[in-house]
Amino acid sequence: MTAVFAHRGCTEGFLENTVEAFAEARRLGADGVELDVRLTSDGALAVHHDAVIADCGPVAELAVSQLPSHVPLLEDVLAVCDGMVVNVEIKNDPRDPGYDPSESIAGVVARVLADMEWTSRVIVSSFQVSSLQAVQVADPSLAIGTLWPFLTEYGPALEAAVTAGWQAVHPFVSEVSVEMLSAAHAVGLAVNVWTVNATHDLEAFCALGVDAVITDKLTEALAIARAQGTSGR
Repeated sequence: MTAVFAHRGCTEGFLENTVEAFAEARRLGADGVELDVRLTSDGALAVHHDAVIADCGPVAELAVSQLPSHVPLLEDVLAVCDGMVVNVEIKNDPRDPGYDPSESIAGVVARVLADMEWTSRVIVSSFQVSSLQAVQVADPSLAIGTLWPFLTEYGPALEAAVTAGWQAVHPFVSEVSVEMLSAAHAVGLAVNVWTVNATHDLEAFCALGVDAVITDKLTEALAIARAQGTSGR
């Protein structure tokens, strides 16, 4: 059965990565949401995609008190997401301002999830292997999904995910094939596809049986998945 995850919340009429966007995704019946977290200067987890907040500066250089009102903390978002799976994507790219090679963000993520009693209801993902490894050290019970960049060769990537002990792979929409999906499922890995917005892709992937589609087109995706009998909380 294919789950429908709202990419950065419901962005159809709402600002992405805001409490309102996530609350609306829940109201509409999304199976899950995807969000991005970055470490603030005082060690909190801001939910924001880009490294720099317009008119404010790099997230890594801002304290919580300096965040604009529309940028929530992870705790704020989790409080409105009950009943959904939350895909927490860690942002700590070496090319971003404030990059932390020690990966201290991983420990903060694990602690917040434990404190909020969300450990068993999340998938932690990242493009950075070092971030995922740090999460495993911080809390081995957390489910891990490795984000695949464009043009990832799926054979070696699946082998690496299995060896690392991860639970899911997150390929880009153009990288998914019947062969890749079958190979992933054969080794026990879930396949959560990003970012699936075209109608024909939503229909095809729900029919194919990917584990989740991460989409900006939440209303349409839910309608397609429900019509095919593959989604519904």
